[in-house]
This record gives sequence, C-alpha cells and structure tokens, in this order.
Amino acid sequence: MHFLKLISRNTLRHKLRTGLTVLGLVVAILAFGLLRTVVDAWYAGAENASSTRLVTRSSISLVFQLPINYQERIRKIPGVSAISHANWFGGVYITEKNFFPQFAVNEKTYFDLYPEYLIPPAEMKAFRADRKGCVIGRKLADTYGFKVGDTIPLRGTIYPGAWSFTVRAIYDGAEAGTDTSQLFFHWDYLNETLKKTITRRSNHVGVYIIQISDADRAAEISTEIDALFKNSLAETLTETEKAFQLGFVAMTEAIVVAIRIVSFVVIFIILAVMANTMAMTARERIGEYATLKALGFGPRFLTGLIYGESLAIALAGAVIGILLTFPVAHAFSKQVGTLFPVFGVSLETVFMQIAAAIAVGFIAAVMPALRASRVSIVEGLRHIG
Repeated sequence: MHFLKLISRNTLRHKLRTGLTVLGLVVAILAFGLLRTVVDAWYAGAENASSTRLVTRSSISLVFQLPINYQERIRKIPGVSAISHANWFGGVYITEKNFFPQFAVNEKTYFDLYPEYLIPPAEMKAFRADRKGCVIGRKLADTYGFKVGDTIPLRGTIYPGAWSFTVRAIYDGAEAGTDTSQLFFHWDYLNETLKKTITRRSNHVGVYIIQISDADRAAEISTEIDALFKNSLAETLTETEKAFQLGFVAMTEAIVVAIRIVSFVVIFIILAVMANTMAMTARERIGEYATLKALGFGPRFLTGLIYGESLAIALAGAVIGILLTFPVAHAFSKQVGTLFPVFGVSLETVFMQIAAAIAVGFIAAVMPALRASRVSIVEGLRHIG
C-alpha cells in the first residue's frame, strides 16, 4: 500500500505536466483507435463474407457482363445448391456525394442466399408485388430518413435515364457486421427497360451468386464453373465471396497501408513525449533516489517507482482515450453516412489500444529507471535538480 501511495504522489507531484502528458496520450490513443477502426471498416465486407457463397463474374473485368443463360448451366454443377444474380446499378441520389450501393437482383432467389438480411414477411411480399419497388437497409433508411412508401429518385449513370423506386421493405442485419446500407430492386424491371432502350445490354447480369453445400469444395466447384465457359465469348472467373470482396480492397491497398503507418506513427510520437516526461521526472529526483538508497532501498524499489509512475500515466490516458473512442467513432460514422457500411470499434482495437499504452509506459521508463538504479549515493546527494 505504501508503494502504491508513493507512485500516486509522484504521479501527481507536477499536476500540470502530468495532465498535459495524459492529454497527449488521450489524443494519441483516440486517434490510434479511430484509424484502426477505419482499417477494420475497409475489410468489413470480406470479414463478414460467407464461406459457402461463390461469386462468378467476367474473367476480364466487372465492367463486362455475362449472359443470363449461364445461370441454368451453373445450377446443374454438382455441389451447387442455389444460384441468383445481380447487376451493379450505380445511380446517383441527388448528388454524387450521396453514395450508397444499388443492385438489380432476382427478387425470387437473391434474398434466400442472404439469411443475414432480416426482412418482415409482409414487406417482402409487398416488394415482390411491386415492379418498381425496392428494399433498403436500416442504415440507409436512417441516414436519409427513408421510410416504407417513400419514393427514391436516382439518376442513372451505367444505365442512363431517370429512375424512381418505391421503398417497400427495410431490412435489418442479423449481426452487427451486416451491411445495411444497400438498395435492391427488381432485375426484371431493369431488363425490361433495357429491351426497350438498349437491346444489346438486355439479358445480361453483372455477377452470379452461388450457394454451395460444402465450403471445403469451393475451389473445386469454382474450377468446374470456369471450365464450363472456357474459350467462350464470355469466360468467367469464380471465387469465394471473401476473395471477391478483397479484390475491391486491393484497389485501395495503398490507402489502407498509409492509414496503418499513420496509426503507428501517432503512437511513436506520444512515446517520445512520454519518454521526455519521465526523463525530466527522473532527473529532478536524483537526490531523492540517492536518499532512498542511503536508507536501504535497493535498485529494484527505485525501478518499480519509475515504472509504476510511467504505467499509471499511460493507463490513465488509455482509459480516457478508449472511453472517448466509442462516442467519437459513432459521431464519425454519422458524418460519413454510408461511405463505411459497417463502422464500429472492435474488441481487437480496444486490446491494441491497451497494448499500445502499456508499451509506451514501459518503454518510456526504461532509461530513467536504469539511471536511477545506477546512481551512487554520494553523487546523488550532491546533485542539484
């Protein structure tokens, strides 16, 4: 108890210095947590992907589409239990900054492949009955204030023209990591419109989503699907849903790497600040350490005092920084809207914040503790701080 009391008094001896150091740690731990959360959000789609879903697209690029008649041929492959299809729509709601994913899907089969999308049966029935109806996610509804019965106007980019859809259903996520920022509408409606306007683009889909019965056979089934269309006019590339999602992340890998580097630079900077604080503290107390040695206290006791003070300051900053990370992350998520469909502070991020704080506290105390343990009684008593 006396040892802890000494650490507490030493920590609060220079309140302004300690307060400013803690404040710096709070900012650093908070920034570190937010940056790590941004990285997690980047990978959220891949991390929440199903191991029993495959995605088949054009082997050249997602820009090129596949004939709709591929669907029945894929369905016959052993191991395929269900199949659906979707087209990326890419419409603009009012202005380009209001970005959210939009897909034309087969309303009869698509949602059966995604049990994590929770849709009230009555609303699903209303959606299927309305050719111009759409299903939107809860986050999308909350961001723009949409409710069932509202009309959402979109300006087509990939598919030119003015489009409007009536909200018939709002889905929730079965888990916290489920993307609820999307809009889905009838592929048949899009296809019928294309038959009247751009005939050559009708009867084509962007991707096939394939449910398989055995996740261990994913590579085998993928190979069979691609072999089926080898040397055709529209060759395919089939991969797991996770690999498909990671393909998008790879396009912005440089940004992700930069964010990771910055997150660790922040910790390095606060380490330098913390080390300077502990060095000043140890230098001022050389005389006190010599006195304690003269009274019979050994190097371990002095080292313990310095490490205890450093870790106490670091953990105080970490606790406050971690507690602030959650409301700040929530406010940030509100500001970015649907840019990050899933944005939440993970338990792993919290552990990393704690580990970073402990590392800073420990490393910052190494040199001051070494100096205190080696100080001689005579030189220490002669020292003027």
